[in-house]
Amino acid sequence: MENAEQMHDYILFMDNTGLRPDEAGNLEHRDVAIVTDHATGQRILEIEVRGKRGVGFCKSTPGAVRPYERLLNRPKPTRGLQKRNCSKTNPNEKLPVELPEPTDKVFPQGGQLKLFNRILDKAKLKADRDGKPRTAYSLRHTYICLRLMEGADIYQIAKNCRTSVEMIEKHYAAHIKNTLDAAAINVMRPKAARQAEKQAKAVTNGKGRGGKAIGKARRGETTVPEAREAELRVTDTDLAPGALTEETNG
Repeated sequence: MENAEQMHDYILFMDNTGLRPDEAGNLEHRDVAIVTDHATGQRILEIEVRGKRGVGFCKSTPGAVRPYERLLNRPKPTRGLQKRNCSKTNPNEKLPVELPEPTDKVFPQGGQLKLFNRILDKAKLKADRDGKPRTAYSLRHTYICLRLMEGADIYQIAKNCRTSVEMIEKHYAAHIKNTLDAAAINVMRPKAARQAEKQAKAVTNGKGRGGKAIGKARRGETTVPEAREAELRVTDTDLAPGALTEETNG
C-alpha cells in the first residue's frame, strides 16, 4: 500500500514539474519550497534542481503541491526495522513515527522506476504507437506537451526544464502550433487606412487625380496655388468618409 501511494505521488509530482528521473532521484526536501506565486496568487513549488548538468531551478504547476505535501508528511518506512526492533519481552513494540528530515530524499526508496515499468507492462502501455518504449522520462515529455498545448511560452518552458528551445522545437513540433497567436500573425491594417496611404503615395508621385497638376507645379509648368487646390480636391473627394479620422485615431 505504501509503495502504491508513493508511486501515485511520484507520477503526479513528475507530471507537474518536468524533472528528469535522475533529478528527482537527487531531490531532497530542503531543495523544495511551497510558495505563493505573485503573478497568479496560486501555490506552487520552487525547486532547486541538482543533476548531471549542475544546479538549476524549476517552478512547478499548482498540481504538484498536494502530492508533495503528502510526500512531506508521509512517515519514513519502517519495513525491516520493525522486525529487528521486536524482542521477546515486547514482541508488539512499535517504532516511533518519524517524518522526513530536510536532508532526506523526497523519493527515498529508489524503487519508483522499477515499479513504474511494471505498471506500464501490466497496462500494456510499455510502447507508444510508434513502438518506442515508455519510461519514467516520459513523464517529463508529458509535462512539456501539456504546457505547450496550454499555450505557454516556449522560451519559458525551456528555461524551466533546463533545456534549449531548439530541443523543444525538434521533439515537440506537433504541439508548437498551440503557441502560435493567429491574431498576431494575421495582422491587417484597416481598409480605409490602406486606401488613404495608397492615394497619398499616388499624389506624392504625381499620379492620379490632381497628381498631374502637382507634378506640373514641381516642374514649374503651373503655379503653386493651382497645385494646392488640386491637392485639396484629392483629399476632399478621393478618400473614403472617415478615412483620415480613422487613420489618425488608430
